[in-house]
Amino acid sequence: MDATGYVTLTRQSGLMREMQAVANNIANISTTGFRREGVVFTEFVRALDDAPSLSMATASARHVDLGQAGLTSTGGTFDLAIQGEGFFALQTPEGERLTRAGSFTPSAEGELVNPDGDLLLDDGGAPLFVPPDAGPVAIAADGTLSAGGQPLGRVGVVQPTDPMSLRHDGGTLFSASETEPAEGATIHQGMLEESNVDPVAEVARMIEVQRAYELGQGFLDREDERLRGVLQTLGQ
Repeated sequence: MDATGYVTLTRQSGLMREMQAVANNIANISTTGFRREGVVFTEFVRALDDAPSLSMATASARHVDLGQAGLTSTGGTFDLAIQGEGFFALQTPEGERLTRAGSFTPSAEGELVNPDGDLLLDDGGAPLFVPPDAGPVAIAADGTLSAGGQPLGRVGVVQPTDPMSLRHDGGTLFSASETEPAEGATIHQGMLEESNVDPVAEVARMIEVQRAYELGQGFLDREDERLRGVLQTLGQ
């Protein structure tokens, strides 16, 4: 295969990755706290001696859209939504993880956990505990959790110290090398943040990527036919 074919193949590979990202976004339109992902295309140029330079595309990096999504009222005592920047901090079997999905319930021991059993952490990095016999639970805008009028702790809202260290670990979970308190964020009790995926924009993008992929595949098919014709001619 000549250079033109290799260049087209790298483009096709990148478009396939983007199609997978778009499909995953569409599948998570209704997932609480989900963050839209996209693929970042970059160009690799190699200068060759006494020959034209070779340009190839790569699409191995991913971009996570951290834009605010809408809030839905649920009335749940332990349903929490963040307005502004930042993430809830969770203690998982793999270590500390970050999320915008704020659906929590008290465990049998009184610790607040998400549907997967991961512990919600306070602003000091310790699990939040609500006594089983506690009075009415209230969570203020600054994250202060109280029961029967007595403060029990404060929900931690953090952000990566280095934004470039944020990594998507799958689903609604993220990881970061170091975190710090998020400034200016407010917590809404009895609400959940929706997915920030725009269904119309994602479907339009899927059609655009699919058409671009089909054009590239058509070029490869024509190039294959051309090479077969050349080989047949030379073999006569």
